[in-house]
Amino acid sequence: MGAEIGATCSLFEYDDRIGAYLRATGRDAIAALADANAEMLRNDPEVNASPEDFYDQVIDINLDELVPHLVGPHTPDLDRPISKVAAAARAEGYPLEISAALVGSCTNSSYEDIGRAAHVARQASAKGLRVKSPLLITPGSEQVRATIERDGLLADLEAIGATVLANACGPCIGQWQRDDIAPGEANSIVSSFNRNFPKRNDGNPGTLSFIGSPETVVAMALTGRLDVDFTREPIVGDGGVEVLLEAPSADELPSRGFDPGESGFIMPAADGSKVSVVITPGSDRLEALVPFSAWDGEDFSGLRVLMKATGKCTTDHISPAGQWLKYRGHLTNISQNLYIGANNAFSLDESGQGIDVRDGSVVALPDLAKKYKDAGIAWIAIGDENFGEGSSREHAAMEPRYMGGRAILVRSFARIHEANLKKQGMLPLTFVHARDYERIRFDDSVDVNGLAELAPDRNLTVTLHHTDGTEESFEVHHTMSEEHIGWFRAGSALNLLAAQRG
Repeated sequence: MGAEIGATCSLFEYDDRIGAYLRATGRDAIAALADANAEMLRNDPEVNASPEDFYDQVIDINLDELVPHLVGPHTPDLDRPISKVAAAARAEGYPLEISAALVGSCTNSSYEDIGRAAHVARQASAKGLRVKSPLLITPGSEQVRATIERDGLLADLEAIGATVLANACGPCIGQWQRDDIAPGEANSIVSSFNRNFPKRNDGNPGTLSFIGSPETVVAMALTGRLDVDFTREPIVGDGGVEVLLEAPSADELPSRGFDPGESGFIMPAADGSKVSVVITPGSDRLEALVPFSAWDGEDFSGLRVLMKATGKCTTDHISPAGQWLKYRGHLTNISQNLYIGANNAFSLDESGQGIDVRDGSVVALPDLAKKYKDAGIAWIAIGDENFGEGSSREHAAMEPRYMGGRAILVRSFARIHEANLKKQGMLPLTFVHARDYERIRFDDSVDVNGLAELAPDRNLTVTLHHTDGTEESFEVHHTMSEEHIGWFRAGSALNLLAAQRG
């Protein structure tokens, strides 16, 4: 979850287990290269001896003291050990019955993950226990699916009542049509997915989503409730049969190697220049992209404030998935979800709303952005801390640019979203002084000055023109390199690449 704390990447020392994985997945040459350079892929001795001299923060984790945890709801950084979940659930009024349990996602459905989950299932199956909540399994790849099916792990899970879904993102990204819960109905689910933001899994704001390891999720599916501590209490099945689960174990790698399964790969044409892409006229699923316009060489002046996000604004808030996924190839249509999950400080009655400064009407943010775009009015969006946290969702950067946005000004960015904005030719800015966020009013006219001298580590100036005739100016920061500035001037990274290729 490095992205959640603003990390661009997370690094682990190279060791024999990484080498074994590379060889098991057919990357022997990479493993050999890593083996030959192993000392370069590990901390230097002086770093291990005194890490605080090299890192801003050092966190020690004692693996012997780790116990099963559950995080959530609504955020992946609200963490509790299983032993404290029941009390928290009662205190917060969470629905105690688990309406669904889900194992999978690209990240948490490896062979070892499913192996541990299957070990829990075997313990239950030996005593005749079945899940009390629907248990859905989404293999993270065809290779994993084929291998766990061959080795009997899927059968172990199906024996306690699990349903195996297609190899896909599935409910992790909202590909889940629920018929068991009414829209808005409060309910609790547990999953081993990457993130648990509101409405992410099923589009229902009433769903409280909690994250645990795959083996924890299976154990909780067997209990069917949030208020059972399966680490200390036996799980009671039909007829009073009790099972006290032991800590599961599993092989890291399959002893018979991976089964690649059925390949869906289609080799692209060697010479793509002769390939034409034909889109059905009137398609609402596919649309040819039109290059974004290049920077006109002028400062931004008279930008309208589309919205001022308050609190958490993830990429799920900026561009939700779920029902919108079918429009991923149609920028016009998918842009109709722009900021619909954002909490606007200027319109707090309902998320995703903004104020049209021309007549004072309250309008859905994507509709407001389109109205401004159609009227030739450029706009700026304001954000709070860690703006754009969550999945690396390219549409969350494409849509603001397409809908007439010029800049995003925030207290702080999630790094991946900031990088994506740069690629689309947007200007991502941060307040030098976080308190300047409070100066911005819904009906301000905003100027961004100094763009002609835009350079790495050189601040820009923002001027607010208030409707009472007063003005305020303050400095803003950016993290654009010379390459990023080239993208901005060209209109996008793709524009610059196309120009360079002639």
